[in-house]
Amino acid sequence: MARDHGPDHLPDHGPDHLPDHGRVPTPAPLHKVRPGEVRPAPSGQAGPRARATKAPATVVLVTGVAGAGKSTVALLLADRLGWAYQDADDFHTPANRARMAAGEALTDEDRRPWLASVAAWIDRRIAAGEPAVVACSALKRAYRDQLAGGRPAVRLVHLHGSRQLIRSRLLSRDGHFFPARLLESQFADLQEPEPDEHACVVDIDRPPEAVVAAIVAQLSAVPTQEPHMPPAASGEQWRLHHGAHEAVVVELGGALRHYGVGGRPLLDGFAADERITGGRGQLLVPWPNRVAGGSYRFGGEDLQLPLTEPENDNAIHGLLRWVPWQLLARSEDAVTVGTTLFPQPGYPYQLEVTAEYRLGPEGLETTVTATNVGDAAAPYGVGQHPYLTVGTDRVDTALLTVPARHRLGTDEHGLPTGEEPVEGTAYDFRTARPIGVERLDTAYTGLDRDPAGHCTVRLAHPSGRHGIDVRLVEGIRYVQVYTGDTLSEPGTRRRGVAIEPMSCPADAFRSGTALTVLQPGASHVFRWGLVPWGSW
Repeated sequence: MARDHGPDHLPDHGPDHLPDHGRVPTPAPLHKVRPGEVRPAPSGQAGPRARATKAPATVVLVTGVAGAGKSTVALLLADRLGWAYQDADDFHTPANRARMAAGEALTDEDRRPWLASVAAWIDRRIAAGEPAVVACSALKRAYRDQLAGGRPAVRLVHLHGSRQLIRSRLLSRDGHFFPARLLESQFADLQEPEPDEHACVVDIDRPPEAVVAAIVAQLSAVPTQEPHMPPAASGEQWRLHHGAHEAVVVELGGALRHYGVGGRPLLDGFAADERITGGRGQLLVPWPNRVAGGSYRFGGEDLQLPLTEPENDNAIHGLLRWVPWQLLARSEDAVTVGTTLFPQPGYPYQLEVTAEYRLGPEGLETTVTATNVGDAAAPYGVGQHPYLTVGTDRVDTALLTVPARHRLGTDEHGLPTGEEPVEGTAYDFRTARPIGVERLDTAYTGLDRDPAGHCTVRLAHPSGRHGIDVRLVEGIRYVQVYTGDTLSEPGTRRRGVAIEPMSCPADAFRSGTALTVLQPGASHVFRWGLVPWGSW
């Protein structure tokens, strides 16, 4: 994730804010603190509390399963730092409390308004410049993302303990609304913090005061790099979950970095801090593939685009791959990102572009919408460039099905020379067969569609027992299939198959083939999906 919640990056507030790490203060008697209350300093402890609210806005989020000691540790930590304390349990509705007291596990839907309330409280503290410590279970990555996403001032502390230890603690509690019999549901939901969350993970098999001392030592560590730096290559990371499905969308270009089911990756993607190469997962706006020489004529004007594939004298894959996209909306299973394509040399038009990624029981659906917000008609095309994998080391043995009657022949610059029937050629994959030694960088058209108007390209494991479908839903007339033989990194060649939905073919700005002309105020919708199937 782009957020850096690492304990190594807490601003150094000096000795007034972080007392001597070797001395553990005597804890004051514990009591439930009112939301936002700053506890007075325990007797005998240095008293920086009067200046605590002048510290840079920082919120420490203490997480863990019920019984891990979140409230106790967070309260002691707030005392130690001189910050406000808040227990997220205070934001549970009476209905949620009643369900838990009755032994009913909360659903994600039950938790959604609760998490929203906690996030709002955090935002108020940050806006007011008032540091605080919050105790909140936040068992799932998606929950933590909701509370910390886009909030670089939030630091994550996770309390870790064995089932046996936590069960014994729950059984010894008297009068708490969370019964011990719900512990298994907590561990079933628990997703331990991942490395890119930079959490301070502390074991709880010691007295609370020692746990707090360990936390303070990590929080006050001297930073080794600029705090809150996003991953150097792809920016903010937005993670989606739905059942066993998981996807990650990144800030850079609004690209799709990862999609998998049950821990098995179905995209040959890239790491959060890895440079994007080969177009992996990228959105191709306002044209997919190539424009010969980068030059075209539109609206009576001769235009020249930058040559982004100079070795072939082409402009390639649009103008938005290397710009940051903004987060517009987010839930546990969906994210919408967007950007403005401003008028520029070679493309003097203005578009508002959004991309929604949504997980559901079938898989992942992507919808890209472009709206012409300028005062002149604009040429437009769109595509996306995911690389699929079915778990084979190379694509040669994977089974490919492309229900298309024609392909586009190309010249030495990768530009179309005309449509050709696939029947009787090596490019005919209308019936599933291994890719074999075929070197594909081929655009297909004449797509066969089902009664709903959808076309499905399929990549299957050699066993034929499982695979993934690329479902072409709306605004798509071409699909490019690329086996990666010309990728610049030899180790990535033929490791995955790029199956690229496209609204138009290469060089559409010059040929006009399937080119969309967006009138002022008009929008174009491009929708496609990834649908895994079979027994993995």
